[in-house]
Amino acid sequence: MVSEFRKKKYLTIFGYFDTDSNGKIEKKDFETMAELVAKSPDGTINEVKHKEYLNALLAIWNGLQQADTNKDGHVSADEWVAQWDAYAKNPAAPQEWQKVHCKFSFQVLDTGNDGSIDSDEFVKAYESWGFKKDDAAKIFGKLSQGKSTLSWAEFQKLWQEYFTSEDANALGNLLFSSPSP
Repeated sequence: MVSEFRKKKYLTIFGYFDTDSNGKIEKKDFETMAELVAKSPDGTINEVKHKEYLNALLAIWNGLQQADTNKDGHVSADEWVAQWDAYAKNPAAPQEWQKVHCKFSFQVLDTGNDGSIDSDEFVKAYESWGFKKDDAAKIFGKLSQGKSTLSWAEFQKLWQEYFTSEDANALGNLLFSSPSP
């Protein structure tokens, strides 16, 4: 049985994917998300990034179909939580869509495509998602433990910690934190 602590974290991510807030995740949510993350601050959509993000998000959606246990064409909050609970019980064997989700999350933040996330990249992305600039900078400082960048390996560890840890003080919990850490 999934703990309330982890369930709350899983539902936070569910809410990000449920772009129309209808209580279920559907293919159209992934299409909408691709547009949202490919949108630059001036409101234009970077077509190259949009295509890249759409491909990654549709790969996540396609893999996530196995979570639709009642085969109704969407993933409910309960089905979503069950997938992440299974992952938490065996994080050494993530499903392919979970690996793609992790990589996608990293790539969205690594706007310089140099294999690491720096503070400016992190803060700009988090600001575009509604975080206050100072809050985002504080979160990055904690996640990076004062270093100037987060590597792919460090990000993977934090990502896994977010989905598996029961420790409320685990650094990974900040990765998808609410706007007021």
